[in-house]
Amino acid sequence: MLPLSTIVARLAWAALLGSIIGVERNIRRRPAGMRTGFCISMGAALFTIVSVVLAQRTGDTSPTRIASNIVQGIGFLGAGVILRERGNVVGLTTAATIFAIAAMGMASGGGLYAISGIACALTLFALIVLFYVEDWLNLKPRYMLFRIFSDRADNMVGDVHRIFAQFDVAIDNFQVSMAGDKNLIQFDAEVTTRQQETLLAAVCKPGVTCEMVPVERQNG
Repeated sequence: MLPLSTIVARLAWAALLGSIIGVERNIRRRPAGMRTGFCISMGAALFTIVSVVLAQRTGDTSPTRIASNIVQGIGFLGAGVILRERGNVVGLTTAATIFAIAAMGMASGGGLYAISGIACALTLFALIVLFYVEDWLNLKPRYMLFRIFSDRADNMVGDVHRIFAQFDVAIDNFQVSMAGDKNLIQFDAEVTTRQQETLLAAVCKPGVTCEMVPVERQNG
């Protein structure tokens, strides 16, 4: 039987690591914040400790049986934060973070303080530093619907194709119609965050109104 002080120390360490990751999620206004991280990590640590204690008491030769089921349970929890929002799948990073928090809790419950601490630092590196690296390198394009309102569509059609061709951006579902007394040009394109700003600045000019919203890519 593990001493009570050891059990408390492992639970507290697990709760601390989960809370640290949760704070980052709170700052970015994402699900699974500090309280969730606290509970996931501490719960995983407690399951790990209980599995060891029960194995010692019952003579079970497989003390990891309970702990192995944590992975399956966390999979269901992570799936709950994956949503489809405005045509895009969101929550994958939070789901992966929940998985990592549970792993830290298991390591903490097993007394692997240094390893769980390093894992926490690496997770923060991925969530904070790599977030800015992705943004700087424009690694996350999104499928967007562009709507352009203009008094004259004939000139704008050529301008739109020319501008998007300059940035090597393919245009899908190109349509020209009337919206009241304005000509409406709308189409879909997959663009990065930096391209969105640049393209809108190039297309929009006096007498031209532009809109851009995320959409779901239509297959077939």
